Amino acid sequence: MLNWRKLHRRIHKWLGLSLGLLFCVIALTGSLLVFYDELDQSLNISHSKLQSNASPNFSNALNTLRKQYPDKLGSWRFEVTANAELIPARYYNPPETQHLEFAPLMVWLSRDGNTILRHDYWGQYLMTWLYNLHFTLLLGNTGTWLLGYAGLAILYLLFSGLFAWWPKRGQWQRQIKFKKRPSPIGRLYDWHKLLGLIFIIPLVILSVTGVMLALPKESTAILIKITGPIDTAEAPVNPYGTDADNTIIEPNTALSLALNTLPNSRGAWIETPATNGNPFYYRVRVQTKGDPSRRFPHSYVYIDGHTGEISEVFDYQKQGTSTTILNWLHPIHDGSFLNLTGRITWLFSGLAVGVLFILGAMRWFIRNQHKGKKAQVNIF
Repeated sequence: MLNWRKLHRRIHKWLGLSLGLLFCVIALTGSLLVFYDELDQSLNISHSKLQSNASPNFSNALNTLRKQYPDKLGSWRFEVTANAELIPARYYNPPETQHLEFAPLMVWLSRDGNTILRHDYWGQYLMTWLYNLHFTLLLGNTGTWLLGYAGLAILYLLFSGLFAWWPKRGQWQRQIKFKKRPSPIGRLYDWHKLLGLIFIIPLVILSVTGVMLALPKESTAILIKITGPIDTAEAPVNPYGTDADNTIIEPNTALSLALNTLPNSRGAWIETPATNGNPFYYRVRVQTKGDPSRRFPHSYVYIDGHTGEISEVFDYQKQGTSTTILNWLHPIHDGSFLNLTGRITWLFSGLAVGVLFILGAMRWFIRNQHKGKKAQVNIF
């Protein structure tokens, strides 16, 4: 008769030894990325340069960027941060990094929009390098694909450990307690077991959401079959073209129009019209009631850059089940859906993976040493 407990114990051991280091890299980088913005700002911008009293002036910021980077004729994206003391901006697909899969120009301006405090390219400074390591293993789309399927094996690693430990009827209390063990192997097992039980649920959630984020096509195909179609935001057709008068409404005005269109919403991103007229509309990204993502919410308001008329609205509250599930993946994965509590929980969950790997590897190493000594005794 097949001993399922013994089988899962072996699977858990060999998956842990083969995937453990990879799991540690993913988990430890993820722990740091939970506080991505805070760490990045503290590492790169002096607090003396920040403005705490000024209101964010995106119009000034856009003028400053146009003067500093006259060759950047496309759209700029400003992050609307309620409590931040600066204005983060992004320019996607700059000519100097077009040979890379993803390396937008990142610029940070003073709160009044008049001064550039810092500029860099995605992937060329620590926190974005860690993000690329976490999400792509620095291998681009190929790395993301590999991580997606490795994540499925990591899920099995977690469940195999749970199945190997699962108590028989009437032995639950005994299996949860620490036992008086004379050997270090037994003590290492108890700590590995306890830590694994404490963090099994967070780690399973992180693994499932990570797999779905890494394999979006596969995840979407499954969702469509189970819960229905995916809703997509459709950008309006540009009515002007490149010969249009480039006089546009101000970014701050566009933000106000978007917030009035979706009452009780909060601004997150302002994407400006391009100076070459293509596209010539604002796309303002806002967080509405019920949307779990604060930094990257899922409602969009498209605004005519000339007239200020609302062209299209894509409202989170009117999206279907499949789209809502996808919308929840990122805020669950980064812990922001539970605000600071979730982020701290995810931080310690990632650190726990490193400790679990060390405990398991030490136990395996000590056990092998004992086996080697017994073999030598038998030889002589």
